[in-house]
Amino acid sequence: MSLILFAFVVRVRDGLPLSASTDFEHNRELQERKQQLRTISKSLASFSDRGTIKGQQLNLYFTSSEGVSYMSVCRSSLPAAKAFCFLEDLRWEFTARFDSSVVALAARPYPFLEFDSTIQKLKQQYNQSGGPTLEVTLVEVQDDLRIRPPQVINLEEVELANGTANGHIEQSKNQRLEPVTPPGILSLVLNIVCASLNLIRGVHLMENTLQDDYEGIWNFVAFLFAFVCCAFQCHLFLFHSSQKKLKSFFLLSVIVLCNLYLHGLRNAWQLIFHISVASVSTFLILTRRVQQRTDDCGV
Repeated sequence: MSLILFAFVVRVRDGLPLSASTDFEHNRELQERKQQLRTISKSLASFSDRGTIKGQQLNLYFTSSEGVSYMSVCRSSLPAAKAFCFLEDLRWEFTARFDSSVVALAARPYPFLEFDSTIQKLKQQYNQSGGPTLEVTLVEVQDDLRIRPPQVINLEEVELANGTANGHIEQSKNQRLEPVTPPGILSLVLNIVCASLNLIRGVHLMENTLQDDYEGIWNFVAFLFAFVCCAFQCHLFLFHSSQKKLKSFFLLSVIVLCNLYLHGLRNAWQLIFHISVASVSTFLILTRRVQQRTDDCGV
């Protein structure tokens, strides 16, 4: 089984692809990771010279030097030190063949397509042996990683920063999420039910409060806040939003606090129902991902 699936050489200042290897595996996560390489390549100037993004089965690694970045998609079972050894070998091969001035003057994508044969050769070497030819190289890279660990990158922040830098905030906001699953539909319906119950109880309570010299006004406020938070949970589930995790936990916290405050007006089963629906909705919001484009940064 191949440990290194794809490699990518790009220019740091503008993310221009200089050369890319051909992959022979076409699983879904690999295509997603390749698209993420394209996204990261547009923001390399804002990162340190080494970074990584960890996934379920595949990780991304990159190292930048002299205006060129060397990026790869590797299986998570491959140690990070060996992945960076591969990138270092790739860097040595590239700098030996192409002058920095030639790289700076490149104006079209994939100007060094002939370098693909070198990438394939190195990939084959690492996939067969599981690491670099010289053990001393691995030891040096391991020591260097202990001294200067690579930057761990959050992909959502990269996508948001990249959209802001290129003036595409509206496009980022309108990204499509993955199709709604049956549990998601059920959670959405239950959330609407909870929001309706909070609104109805709040309106009735407000009518009584106006007749009783505003006693219980804070109970009405708690019902109103719970209604608003349930509505926002539905919005977060249906539409893409930046800082989704922070917003989701904030809404869940407010709903829990409001229901605990209303314990005198609701029995234990009602409280458990409202808090459980909010908790499941939060989980589904966080696990519903952005639908990846089918664009391929390979050749």
